[in-house]
Amino acid sequence: MSQFSAAEQGLGYIFQPRLALLQALDYPEDCLVYMERNDDVEFVEQGGRISLGSVKHKAEGDRLSDLSIDFWKSVRIWLVTFKGTGRTASKAQFQLLTTSEISGGSFLEQFAEHDADGFNRAQGAAAALKNSRSELIAKIKDELADLTAEEASDFYSRITIFPQTPRIGDIPGLISRRLITVRKESRADLFQRLEGWWIDLVIQTLTGVRKEPIKVQELHDRLAVLADDYKLDSLPIEFSDKFPEGDIDANTDPRRFVEQLRALNLPAERIRYAIIDYYRAFEQRSSWARATLIVSGEIERYEDKLVEEWGRYKAVVCENITEESKDETCVVAGRELYNWAERSTGQLRIRERVAEQYVVRGTFHILANGSPEPRIHWHPRFLQQIAKILEVAA
Repeated sequence: MSQFSAAEQGLGYIFQPRLALLQALDYPEDCLVYMERNDDVEFVEQGGRISLGSVKHKAEGDRLSDLSIDFWKSVRIWLVTFKGTGRTASKAQFQLLTTSEISGGSFLEQFAEHDADGFNRAQGAAAALKNSRSELIAKIKDELADLTAEEASDFYSRITIFPQTPRIGDIPGLISRRLITVRKESRADLFQRLEGWWIDLVIQTLTGVRKEPIKVQELHDRLAVLADDYKLDSLPIEFSDKFPEGDIDANTDPRRFVEQLRALNLPAERIRYAIIDYYRAFEQRSSWARATLIVSGEIERYEDKLVEEWGRYKAVVCENITEESKDETCVVAGRELYNWAERSTGQLRIRERVAEQYVVRGTFHILANGSPEPRIHWHPRFLQQIAKILEVAA
């Protein structure tokens, strides 16, 4: 790795919200979460208890020693809160969550013991500070100097170091293990969706778009909603607000399902919506397949079901169409058939609770897009037109 690489620093920024997500799952629902307020992450419980966390993602093999800057810079941050919230009356607790190990023999080992004595910690800290020539640590030493012996003991007793905190790549697996209400095969996909929502929430908070802190209850509520998508009668719906990249041109799009709609002389706006439905259904089905959420043969059985229902309605709509029928009559019949597929097939669901309309409408367009011959068509003579085109091409 280049000496100028900022990889670890970059990982550190991503690590903070990811670790906060893992932590939040263990806090009560009435707890509030702040990012980058008094520390990297801050949890405020209903009774006023505050937990400030300094989060450090370090290179493999990194170790904390007596004068590690990561520890002392965090001490400086925590001192501000300790002094500002009543000193010994404060309800604040302080945590250093680091992927580093603590060097053997360092006084910092005491901070990994939850029942360590604050007085002994304060003595160890004072001894370490005497050996430092760092200007930064000298400033921290000055800020510590106005604490009484009792306050210093109390302050250091509030600090816990969590060495060897799980690394950024380990956290998805740790969170997935907590998603036991969902099938094991679906947990990785559920985690990705949950983290995507969480990161967006953190961004809104940091940019000021969202003014209030994140509530842990929001996390649990969102998790419940997302997990519900993975029940046997449901599937995640992720593309209801997505659009194809680039311009949508109903007049020049060469795909077969669009040609079919132009054959019905449909307005460009209706064709545009059809293109959107096709895109959403295609991408959604691909997403389900990537996440292995679809049972073997399920898509094929669903398509067969739509083709059969289409065939039944087509038989009714086209029962009076003959070879002598004018093209205008065929267009009217085709439009009626297409209107049925677009507006009256909401009950034809791939699973009982997958009620999003773009799934069924878009699947009809996928079936109408088949080559060399589509499985469904709207204009009664569309297949004949294709056959003529193929004959000419041959």
